[in-house]
Amino acid sequence: MNSLPPVAGQPRHDTNAVTAEFDICQPFQLDSSSFRGRLIRLGPALDEIIRRHNYPDELAPLLADTILLAATLASGLKYDGIFTLQTKGDGPVAYTVADVTSVGDLRGYARFDADRLTEQRAHKGFHADLGSLLGAGYVAFTVDQGEHTERYQGIVELRGATLADAVRHYFKQSEQLAASIKSFVSKDADGQWVGGAIMLQALPPDDAGTFADHQPGVREEDWHRAAVLLETVTAHELLDPALSVNELIYRLFHEESPRIYERKELRPGCRCSRERVAGALRSIDRADLDDMRVDGVVAVSCEFCNATYNFNDTDLDEVYAGF
Repeated sequence: MNSLPPVAGQPRHDTNAVTAEFDICQPFQLDSSSFRGRLIRLGPALDEIIRRHNYPDELAPLLADTILLAATLASGLKYDGIFTLQTKGDGPVAYTVADVTSVGDLRGYARFDADRLTEQRAHKGFHADLGSLLGAGYVAFTVDQGEHTERYQGIVELRGATLADAVRHYFKQSEQLAASIKSFVSKDADGQWVGGAIMLQALPPDDAGTFADHQPGVREEDWHRAAVLLETVTAHELLDPALSVNELIYRLFHEESPRIYERKELRPGCRCSRERVAGALRSIDRADLDDMRVDGVVAVSCEFCNATYNFNDTDLDEVYAGF
């Protein structure tokens, strides 16, 4: 198991506050201590991904959290490819998965057993926390940069009431740098899914610049102070469209001399295509497709975006031509 790649980001000197937006990542640094952070707000992108499937009320927040935290973790890494956050357990929810490309495309999906979830829901005192939905299992973090590059992966036991708790457990148990995170997902007044997260990480001493004081004990005090400030952020602040992202960063950390970095846009983006599905069909013996036919058509649906690709006999002749 390899550690994750280094923290990403290049400073931007334009620190003027801008109108709050959703579907963005806003990196920043606390110059007084050289701790690196990022603030994520998701809105239409998150809502679109969740609504592509008819998820039960108990499951939708967990998937929303998976997508939000995937975006939060990915935004702090240098990579050219795909970052994936996956939970897997033995509960009524088999798994949730979300991935983020290095250009900011998001997608997510959850698989669950409806009958088991109904049975679980009937238990007295049922609460839709991590343990009730996923049971015992793990959370995995993976960075895939292509066939000829090293694959980074981290795995940790599912622990805590929320997925953010499990992420904190990962950083605590691994050899990664100190990290602190707060995240919230909810529906807004219009019933649309929104999410917000803010994360702080300590930089290695070599990357800390001239701002950090490395005398024994001082950096620990700096970290404790910054983490306490982070804990004061509320769901309303993180999700309020009337509060600009940069204003919130300054409100929380104005005494720490926050430096704003160039922000990044995030968007829903599935990588499925008719060509990819055709390639997958070629790996199956054509005779074995008979069981998949409905009214003479082989229909293949993407589990992420729910798009369906139909192939009739003429289409299949083209798919299998030369094979």
